[in-house]
Order: sequence, then structure tokens, then C-alpha cells
Amino acid sequence: MVLYVGKYDIRPEKAGEYAEWAKSAMGRMFAVPGIVELRAYRPVTGSYQVAVTYEFADMNAWAAWSSNEDMLKLWDEARAYLTNVSYELWGPSPIISEPIRPGQ
Repeated sequence: MVLYVGKYDIRPEKAGEYAEWAKSAMGRMFAVPGIVELRAYRPVTGSYQVAVTYEFADMNAWAAWSSNEDMLKLWDEARAYLTNVSYELWGPSPIISEPIRPGQ
């Protein structure tokens, strides 16, 4: 498993437009093969910050997805709505490579 972890701020003046764009963007992201799961988080304080995780089966799936022409267009569109954008690619921990749940 590979996680593509993103953090960004939504431009406050574009928040309404971003919400509509994001709905269509998610559909377009899933139209490109590779994503296993997407999760998005916002601070409970109601700020414009966002954290997103995209899960992929492996590095090859991420590489194909992220270099797809449709994804490149989508990231280009996102610049109109976002600021302070950062992404990191994460892999499993060599110590804890599988999830651990209480009671295990």
C-alpha cells in the first residue's frame, strides 16, 4: 500500500466554487484507474485547511495515476482554488506494516 498525502488551504473567496469543483473532481479522479480509497479531513474549527489521503495498491499504481493526462489537467485546475499545497508519498512502516487494532 502507498499513501499520497496532501495538505492545502482553500482560497476563502473561492470556497463555494471549490465545493462544486471538488465534487466533479472526485468523480474524475476515480475514472482514472489506481485509487483504492480517498479520505478528506477538515479541522473541526471550520478553517479552510484540508488534508487528503489517496490510497494505492503499490507505487506503480500511484505512478500511472499521477502521470495520467486527466490527472495533470485536474491538478492544473486546482490551482484556481487552492494555496499552500503540499503532497508527500508514504509507504508502509518497516516496523508496523499492517494496521493494529485494539485487542490484537
